[in-house]
Amino acid sequence: MAGCARGSARAVLAFLLAPALVALLVAPARGRGGQGHGDWGAAELLPPRENAALVARFVTNVCDWGALATISTQEGVRGRPFADVLSLSDGPPAKGSGVPYFYLSPMQQSVGNLKENPYATLTMSLAETSFCRKYGFDPQSPLCAHTILSGTVIKVSEAEMDVARNSLFIRHPEMKTWPSSHNWFFAKLNITNIWVLDYFGGPKIVTPEEYYNATFQ
Repeated sequence: MAGCARGSARAVLAFLLAPALVALLVAPARGRGGQGHGDWGAAELLPPRENAALVARFVTNVCDWGALATISTQEGVRGRPFADVLSLSDGPPAKGSGVPYFYLSPMQQSVGNLKENPYATLTMSLAETSFCRKYGFDPQSPLCAHTILSGTVIKVSEAEMDVARNSLFIRHPEMKTWPSSHNWFFAKLNITNIWVLDYFGGPKIVTPEEYYNATFQ
């Protein structure tokens, strides 16, 4: 009898906890960088798709990380595409400069690739926010807006060092504690080409001038 009672109690407890566990499993990641900007999910905040430059700026600003593609220098895959996920920031939420900044170490394979060939392509997607999940958009769907930026990755100048540091550390405070023995340095993507995919019909081309002139309302 006691065993049956314990079994019933466990069944009731499991029934009561099930909704909470499901909520934890499906809830979007929250508060990357401690700022909560990754929780953006209101459709009305997305710029009108007619303004592709502003959409590109918006995606760059709201994303905390992206996939950076470089040309590999590793034996066995030398000369082939190599992609890695990198943390990034263009500045505070809703106040970004449009410049993707990185905190890099010579120990990273991507950095080794960039030393030989600085050309790279960066992809960022609203799939990393709650937006696409909330509205049922698959990450590959054009409705789950993403931006592709191409150019060269370069070290920031001394004059730009504070801007890069503040942009990154406000989003990724953990970076402040990363071991100095890894010789971290600040870098940025010097953008030369931009594509925006936010609706059906193929990507829209945005010039760097249009991109940097776009301003948040």
